[in-house]
Amino acid sequence: MTVEIFVPFWGDPALLYKTVDSVRAQSEPDLRLIVIDDCYPDASVAEYFATLDDARVSYTRNATNIGITENYREAIRRATTEHIVILGCDDLMHPNYLDVIHRALAVVPHADVVQPGVQVIDEDGIVVLPLADRVKQQLLAPRGDSGVAVLSGERMATSLIRGDWLYWPSLTFRTATLKRIDFRDGLPIIQDLALLMDIAFAGGTLVYTPTLAFSYRRHQESASQKTLLNGERFRDERAYYRQARSLARNLGWRRTACTARLRLMSRLHGIAELPGVTRRGTAAGLQSTLAHIFAL
Repeated sequence: MTVEIFVPFWGDPALLYKTVDSVRAQSEPDLRLIVIDDCYPDASVAEYFATLDDARVSYTRNATNIGITENYREAIRRATTEHIVILGCDDLMHPNYLDVIHRALAVVPHADVVQPGVQVIDEDGIVVLPLADRVKQQLLAPRGDSGVAVLSGERMATSLIRGDWLYWPSLTFRTATLKRIDFRDGLPIIQDLALLMDIAFAGGTLVYTPTLAFSYRRHQESASQKTLLNGERFRDERAYYRQARSLARNLGWRRTACTARLRLMSRLHGIAELPGVTRRGTAAGLQSTLAHIFAL
């Protein structure tokens, strides 16, 4: 079963090349890798792919910079296989990634989303486990029979709105699902959670297999960290949690609606980030963080 792996690119070329190498090193070679360059200002990237002798790899460059969400949409428009991955341009697949995904799909062939086991690495590739990731992996990630957890509909939505324990770049998606369910506009910071919740609201199925198959790179000074300091992250989270509560109530999903209203883990995240926002954030960032902790 061929899997198309898309890499929307804007970032460090050296890390991109490591990502490409990790895909090419898969133990299951039936894949296509498509890199979509969002006009990154470095001609050496195109030159690198021009010299790459691998028929499975293709490179394209957008005519203009369209931004991350539109580049995701471009990947989905180009998708032709039954399943795809939208891989981060600095993350790493382990050689067993596709094997782990295929095994999970053999157990749950109707799955819309598959999450393999993930380890977190820093800018230098060193394995780390920050507090947020300890919570994700040790408290929020579900446990299932025979090591595989299957969540659908309300159970999936409640699990994710309690705390988003998934790692977006590591996910394999059913292509038809992504072509049917689009990203929500106006939520650039948490667009991944919103899309996954919409898959759940549509009755979709998520499979989690804890077998380690992916390294997710967490940068100390990432775009998401900046949005914490200026208040955008928590502002957008509160807005989406209100949307999710309304959608769940319309479906009669009381547990999901209650979890979205309480947003306990999200408030705890605000408490954990408060010292750093107090020291380094803007006044708007501090105000947003306090509102996130205390507002109903």
